[in-house]
Amino acid sequence: MELPQLVAQFVETQNTYDSEAYVTCFTETAIVHDEGKTHSGKQEIRQWIEDANEKYRSVMKPLQYEESGSNGVLTAEVSGTFPGSPIVLKFHMGLKNGLIDSLKVTG
Repeated sequence: MELPQLVAQFVETQNTYDSEAYVTCFTETAIVHDEGKTHSGKQEIRQWIEDANEKYRSVMKPLQYEESGSNGVLTAEVSGTFPGSPIVLKFHMGLKNGLIDSLKVTG
């Protein structure tokens, strides 16, 4: 599947558990909504992804990507050390200046 560079980097950094490179996909003021919690700014996002990587060791396999204006939705099969693995999740991205400004993960 051909993905835009930013989305491909987002997937690659998740799959290699590189939290430093992962946060470079986000704006300084980005907001992430996942598992009922909100994480604001790169420092909180880095802490969130480090915790999630340690807890779940999740890897994503892109299934579909759609982009419309400043919004993108990545549908991916996510597997890891969590109950129900693998599952299909949607990553709803708000895009700004070539970076992710908001991310909401839904089932």
